[in-house]
Amino acid sequence: MESTNETIGYVIGGGLKEGLRIRLTVPADEVQEGSFVVCQSGRWRFYGLVTDLQLGATDPRFADEQMTRVQPAIRAQLLTKTLYTTLNGYMTLMLDQGPDPALDPEEWLAFENDGPPGVQPVKTVPAHHAPVRLADASDVAQIFTGDFIIGHTIEQGHPVPLDLGRLVKRSSGIFGATGTGKSFLTRIVLAGLMKADAAAALVFDMHNEYAFDDLDSDVEVNVRGLRTLFGNKVQVAALGRGATIRGNNPDFTLELGMDEFTTGDILTLAGELALTDTSAITLGALAREFGDVWFRRFMALEPGAVEEDPESGKTVPARNSVAYWARGANVNDKAAEALHRRLRRIADKPYVVAQPAGDPVRAIVDKLENGRHVILGFGRYESDLDYLLVSNILTRKLREVWVEKTEAHKGEGAAAPRPLLIAIEEAHKLLNPQIASQTAFGTIARELRKYFVTLLVVDQRPSGIDDEIMSQLGTRITGWLGDDDDIRAVLTGLAGRDQLRGMLARLQEKEEVLLLGWGVRMPIPVRSRRYDAAFYADMKDRSSPPAETPTLDDLNKRLFRR
Repeated sequence: MESTNETIGYVIGGGLKEGLRIRLTVPADEVQEGSFVVCQSGRWRFYGLVTDLQLGATDPRFADEQMTRVQPAIRAQLLTKTLYTTLNGYMTLMLDQGPDPALDPEEWLAFENDGPPGVQPVKTVPAHHAPVRLADASDVAQIFTGDFIIGHTIEQGHPVPLDLGRLVKRSSGIFGATGTGKSFLTRIVLAGLMKADAAAALVFDMHNEYAFDDLDSDVEVNVRGLRTLFGNKVQVAALGRGATIRGNNPDFTLELGMDEFTTGDILTLAGELALTDTSAITLGALAREFGDVWFRRFMALEPGAVEEDPESGKTVPARNSVAYWARGANVNDKAAEALHRRLRRIADKPYVVAQPAGDPVRAIVDKLENGRHVILGFGRYESDLDYLLVSNILTRKLREVWVEKTEAHKGEGAAAPRPLLIAIEEAHKLLNPQIASQTAFGTIARELRKYFVTLLVVDQRPSGIDDEIMSQLGTRITGWLGDDDDIRAVLTGLAGRDQLRGMLARLQEKEEVLLLGWGVRMPIPVRSRRYDAAFYADMKDRSSPPAETPTLDDLNKRLFRR
């Protein structure tokens, strides 16, 4: 189909690595960095982005001297001949449109019968003087497929859809400096996933932003939470019995049993708990002696408890003391008491109990399997320790459930598990180089989609995330980043990162985002959708969720409400 867009220039040089040099035939201010452009050359159509614009002159003297003494009409003519603008076009895709049927009808017929090969990565270059134009709506639709509009092209406002089914097949990330609208963009993506049911979503809502209605402090406007948009299709959980989230009652509450903790969970908190090198030795001794109940048994010991030895009359550690156990386990008693003091910070959390009222993992799994999505609000527990502790333990155990389901699917022919997407904020705290290899999140990111579980990482400091993890993220949706290290991190493992670096640095601080990575066929800057009344109306067009068997927690809540 012929485009209605006029030609903006023609190819004058370049190559696959450095991109094409294109001479503009329109005023420079009609084209911007990041514009989606198309070049037609023979049977090939090339798609790419404008990555730079440069001023040129046939002779430097014409650029250095203003021709003020020449009549305006003559000066205008001279300027178009002697001064010009070139742009760099970074071509990423090409489409075989087949031979000219007028010149070779038999070859065209064979091409048409076999079917065109579709869009593929660029492997050649167009000819000199091949015309270049701005992409139109049909070009955008040719390249970007999907049923969820994430935004619109910046210059002409063509809708850019996102394939949510492809998005959840690998872990993905949403990035941007503080104040660039990451939370709104995350709401938009999560809402799209929930409406389409592309995957079951579990959101670790560290700052209690996603579940219930909130106030946009920038414009003093109330914005709707995902629970408001989707009703009981979104289930809200809170930590600890009787907990609330910004004054709202959750659908169910979670408690962590002391027997759920592994020594590995504690080691991932080494920085928050200020653990020493000897802590790992002590933890190993606890696991050997007490097994799975090591945490409960260790916290039941009394630090500093002493008694009198009846034979010598000297004061010695009491049998129920930390020091007594340490000496029996051949562990330094001072190191054991120090570890006990540090672990007391966890044991004293109101949501950490010896015997929880229910199984927190089973409660979440029941919701996710029955077509619901779960948002875990942390309520008043907003410290890094709370976030790292709860999110890692729950994710580790959920992954174990999905691994079991996947093995049953592959080995016994059981139904495949529902794809699970786990959204985490402040991802650099969970995926930094020091602990990424120890957390469940690092494991999931490296597994791609082996067990039907992927991550959606949300962060303002991508440079704090382990490079190996960043390279495994398929789709990246990033707003403006002002730090060079953060820009480098977002572009890790991507082709054309040198061409995209400047584009990313010059995005507007709000609403403009760059889509790139495995989940989109080519990088493109877009103006993201607004999280407003029009978006709410679009999300309300949904089917009713399936009925769900009430859990014991649900029945108790209904009883108490009466």
